[in-house]
Amino acid sequence: MNKNKIADSILSLADSIEEGVFKSNITIAVTNFGSELGIDNINNAIMQSKSQLFNIIVVGEPLEGFESYKACGDDEVAKVLKELFDEKKIDAAVTMHYPFPIGVSTVGKVVTPAMGKEMYIATTTGSADGNSIKAMILNTINGIIVAKANGIENPTVGILNIEGARIVEKKLSELSSNGFDINFIPSKRSDGSFIMRGNDLVAGTPDIMVCDSLTGNIVIKMFSTFQSGGFYETTGYGYGPSVGHEYDKAIFIISRASGTPLIKNAIKFAYESVSGDIVGISKSLYKMAKEAGLDEIINSVDEKKKDNIEDIKIPEAEIVTESIGGIDILEIDDAVLHLRKNEIYAESAMGCTGPIVMISNENLEKAKQILEKAKFI
Repeated sequence: MNKNKIADSILSLADSIEEGVFKSNITIAVTNFGSELGIDNINNAIMQSKSQLFNIIVVGEPLEGFESYKACGDDEVAKVLKELFDEKKIDAAVTMHYPFPIGVSTVGKVVTPAMGKEMYIATTTGSADGNSIKAMILNTINGIIVAKANGIENPTVGILNIEGARIVEKKLSELSSNGFDINFIPSKRSDGSFIMRGNDLVAGTPDIMVCDSLTGNIVIKMFSTFQSGGFYETTGYGYGPSVGHEYDKAIFIISRASGTPLIKNAIKFAYESVSGDIVGISKSLYKMAKEAGLDEIINSVDEKKKDNIEDIKIPEAEIVTESIGGIDILEIDDAVLHLRKNEIYAESAMGCTGPIVMISNENLEKAKQILEKAKFI
């Protein structure tokens, strides 16, 4: 080390002691191009974050007092960010747009009303897989990665009651049985399943709420703007970091309607995630998941054979008074056909917690056994 570097190090240490703040080596790029709320909205968040324990680089319109890289347009901003990552000049980025490849999705963080609990939404943008069932399985892993990087050692997991949730629950239970630790938490509603109701979303029952990215995107927007009229995001931490197998760029997404308070939180979210080694945890957990049969479980989503409706003779109609739940909406018709193939009359219906199969009292136990054997429940 030369004398100039030694002198700089001593001066930096002296400044840190005097200010009571010790800066890390973490550098975060923040883009200030494209906000619907104006450039000052973002610049204010950048300037108000300057005293934090990290360095900030500005990409877009140069900002006085910060190292800046001029870029105009989403494509140019994305190009500059990629170059900064490749050159190891930044550890994370906070931006309104980035073209993620399929296989990468973002995990947002909200603050739930009333209790003020932080909850991770897995996921909110991007797509872990083109198949929504497979994507939600991977989203669960992504959510666990982000929660662990932010200091939650054993985060609880719930699956939002949307299309595909029951299938995802079965596949995740299989992954868990194979040795990949998933800390499921039951719903606070009386049924107590791992499928989360709307009440659980508002209450923040799990640390991680699993859903598809389109649903997660809506959830983030509702939590962020419900106090501000819908067009100015004030609360929460944004749409979160990009995560995926072998993806090593921590890119935190905000929206063009994100306000200064939320952008400040997103910058803080980026710092805390990088400090918690989000990329390293991602590599480790994906390795563990694959050792527990993740690839085989993902591939098994496509393997289920459907009964041919033309080959099935509908049994004589019966009065159906009993119900069997726990079947996903995507499989309810197949479940009914499968029972009919086994000479049991069944009808599909919708209960208060989701789809159900209606069965006569006499056939209830037999029907359950058939559906369990075929892995519908």
